[in-house]
Amino acid sequence: MARLVSAIRVYPQVFATLVVAIAGLVLSATPAGHLTAWLVGGYSLLIAAVEAVSMIRQLIKGHAGLDILAVMAITAAVLVGEPWAALIVVLMLTGGTALEDYASNRSTQELTALLRQAPQTALLVSGSDLEDGAREVPVDEVVVGDILLVRPGSVVPVDAVLLTESAMFDESSLTGESLPVDRAAGEHVSSGAVNGSTAIRMRAVATADQSEYQQIVRLVEQAAGSKSKVVRLADRYAVPFTILSLAIASIAWAVSGDSVRFAEVLVVATPCPLLIAAPVAFLGGMSRAARHGLIVNSGQTLEQLSQVRSVAFDKTGTITTGHPSLERVIPAPGFNDDEVLQYAASAEAYSSHVLAGAVVAAGRAHGRALLESTGAEELPANGVTATFAAVPGRTEVTVRVGKPSWLRQFAPTLERVEVAPGELAIYVTVDDAPAGALVMRDQTRPEASEVMRDLHELGVTRTLMVTGDVAATAHIVAREVGIDEVHADCRPADKVHVVTDVQPRPLMMVGDGLNDAPVLAAADIGLAMGARGATAASESADIVNRFDTLAGVPQAVRIGKDTVRIALQSIWLGIAISVALMLVAAAGFLPAIAGAWLQEVVDLVAILGALRAIGPRSERKPALVPGRTTMTRVVAHTK
Repeated sequence: MARLVSAIRVYPQVFATLVVAIAGLVLSATPAGHLTAWLVGGYSLLIAAVEAVSMIRQLIKGHAGLDILAVMAITAAVLVGEPWAALIVVLMLTGGTALEDYASNRSTQELTALLRQAPQTALLVSGSDLEDGAREVPVDEVVVGDILLVRPGSVVPVDAVLLTESAMFDESSLTGESLPVDRAAGEHVSSGAVNGSTAIRMRAVATADQSEYQQIVRLVEQAAGSKSKVVRLADRYAVPFTILSLAIASIAWAVSGDSVRFAEVLVVATPCPLLIAAPVAFLGGMSRAARHGLIVNSGQTLEQLSQVRSVAFDKTGTITTGHPSLERVIPAPGFNDDEVLQYAASAEAYSSHVLAGAVVAAGRAHGRALLESTGAEELPANGVTATFAAVPGRTEVTVRVGKPSWLRQFAPTLERVEVAPGELAIYVTVDDAPAGALVMRDQTRPEASEVMRDLHELGVTRTLMVTGDVAATAHIVAREVGIDEVHADCRPADKVHVVTDVQPRPLMMVGDGLNDAPVLAAADIGLAMGARGATAASESADIVNRFDTLAGVPQAVRIGKDTVRIALQSIWLGIAISVALMLVAAAGFLPAIAGAWLQEVVDLVAILGALRAIGPRSERKPALVPGRTTMTRVVAHTK
């Protein structure tokens, strides 16, 4: 009952039309049946008048609306004595909004899933005991430094640092990685990650509105409320479609000499399919994109994606992973690969340098246990010194890892090693003697070559790399993945200049960093690789790729092409069926009331056709892994 009352409140004209229809049927079976035509016809003219006022307002603003045909059809049907046909057209008009809402809700399930999953509350704690003094508060009240309790299966409410020794998280909704991820104390965890099987404590490092998940939610809200030029294409058909309909109706009237024929043609000329099909298709396209981790901020972007001819890429973090990995170990005389890697990883465990984590990860990946240090010190911009005891075959040793200019102060005989473009050497000394070097390299994404092939198959004729890196490195990476041309040593302003001059258009720029924000905004379409956080690049982009894969680039183009194709197909389908019905009605084979019912069928056909933009059934998997939608927040205020 509550749902019925809510529906009546939202769609009063639909229910009023149904009530009038029922009342008319009942009245026609009574001695006062002659009043039925007055009731049905009068109500229909009332609705026509309301629609006419809205139509006139649109005309004043310079928009020729298609509703003029519906108003004329209702009026003509009443005047020629077909009030029931007029009422059916009224039902079509008033029910059109309800049908569009249903289609919109159906096609935006994946978009709204993010909003439903958004944390609303958190648990704050003030003691060392996980449940000691825990209190639930709105997530918007979390401040940086609060200690949060996140219970098993709950979603991390804000970006935070893990305080518990270790924990496992499901980050599939953020990165697309299907396997659980282990995090250690001190590691950053983004909001939206789902906690594993044990309760944990975390310290907030951002407020709710600054956290990754809320940034994604805002992008989703922009996408859901957008309107594309293609959606407005229906308005372009208003004048010619109206002229054609009036011409057919007038000729039918003139040839037959029957004014009813005029009304019969106009009844099937009502243009609701044109008004509904395109918006539904674009909402479906944005929904499909969201399932692939692509948050599209406007329907306009989908239209441009369907026509994209050039694609430009940044290098680091876009074509490459942005996470250097160990390429090879070069040991000095007296040392072997395993020793150099073990010493380097053990010392780098005490460093905050951006490459330190990669060295530690390489040591663990090669099965080298980290040595326990008796003391460590980091010298910013130089390196780290660590002392280790109980090393097999040695007494206490001092290990230094860092840049060669610093290490030569302790090991004057240290020599540089030869590295290829795109490689970086990290040097190691043991007891002030050169021990060797680790050569690191930012690896290209394994899917990059296939992405370039896919783009060319989708009609992209020019691919570019626009990067601030040196030319030697950029050319090697470009050749490896199949990019057509390279623009290296570019500052942010240079990138904008390059992208502005590129032909053919439209052009899509793909980047990830702060320095990519200007060029993403300058491109026809900006796509940010924003899987690890909403940066300035994400704010400037038209599309944010939440999953850390380059495969989203051709997928975005493919979805854009499919969506526009389906939108135009739906528009032309509505026109074709309406014109065919008009010709049948003009020949006198389609009574007004039958034509009105057939037009309802045309509406449904157009909507169902547009819903194909949601994508094939095989793609329709949940966008997010199920989890608790409320957040447990424990906040302990620190001094």
